[in-house]
Amino acid sequence: MPIPLEAGRLIVGYVGNRADICTLSRVSKGFQVPAERALYNTLDLRDPSTTITICRTLARQGRLSSLVEALTIVARGGSTDHSGESLPPDYWHSVAAALRRSHRLRFLNIYIENGLPKSQAWILQQCTFQLSAFHCDLDWDADLIQFFNRQQALRDLYILDYNDHVPEGPSDTLLQPSGLAQLSTLECTFTEAANVLIPGRPVVHLKTCLSSSQEDAKRREVLLLISKIRLSSVPTRSIDLGDPALDELSSFTLLMGILDSRLFNLRYLGTLLLPVGGRQRLRLYGLLMRMRQLDCLELEVSHWDPEPTSDAALRSLFGEVHLYCETVTRVVFVYEFERFLVTIVNGTRTVDEDTNVELLWREV
Repeated sequence: MPIPLEAGRLIVGYVGNRADICTLSRVSKGFQVPAERALYNTLDLRDPSTTITICRTLARQGRLSSLVEALTIVARGGSTDHSGESLPPDYWHSVAAALRRSHRLRFLNIYIENGLPKSQAWILQQCTFQLSAFHCDLDWDADLIQFFNRQQALRDLYILDYNDHVPEGPSDTLLQPSGLAQLSTLECTFTEAANVLIPGRPVVHLKTCLSSSQEDAKRREVLLLISKIRLSSVPTRSIDLGDPALDELSSFTLLMGILDSRLFNLRYLGTLLLPVGGRQRLRLYGLLMRMRQLDCLELEVSHWDPEPTSDAALRSLFGEVHLYCETVTRVVFVYEFERFLVTIVNGTRTVDEDTNVELLWREV
């Protein structure tokens, strides 16, 4: 008696590991469809030989590649002195062939580690899938730009690289206004990438990092970024701006630039340096009080002595922030790269150790 499809799905759902699901897929036709769907819907490929084997299978069998909706590729090299030697010569060609057949792919992560060459965006040529989310460690080049120009549904993008001067290719190497038309969450290493990607697109959440350390150059970089944020097609709600040389002046420059540009819809803002001196701290609070929608702040306190990382000290600092900024219900205090989240619920201040603070900028 044939097993109903729904019954097969339920049974597969109770199987704990992929090896058993693989065995189950060969038991009968009734189990094959739900088992293969469970096996191939989400793939996490790290070992080079396994990656090549599975990618070749996907390239040969369209029935299986059509099941893939989420794919993670982790390319790891050996030592940085022998970059690329640990990957077989047909590694990227196998990946490219699988991507061309995975028409229903929606979530793609490509991590390239240990100094391996990142100039592999050619693997995206002839791909027809429309992504929702993309983590991209690939070099910014003509192939990547052309891929972005074809993406109409991509909402969540991490981009590691950016290059102002892309050599001309066989076709247009400029990012078109129609490309990435739905982009709403952007994480990029360089503000230059944000300056190109934000204008005209509905970027609600932004995380990026300043590259300038000299005072005047940093000020120009901050103000240019803010001018581009103003060109988003919808109000931006979160800005997470890293600054390797964070100081009071750059924090005030950022805040005043935001206020002068009337970005009053911000609900998340970081990272600002919290001054030790009372007068400067009051000045910071005075600026923050004008941001009536602000809910979450990230404040750098590494320069405080003694370190304010005990629960009592964190709650006390939060109480001071909340006294002046009543809409703020969550503050992330950063001390020597450690993050401490303090929240207020029903008037009670609590140090929250369960929430993933790295994702807060995405959630407001």
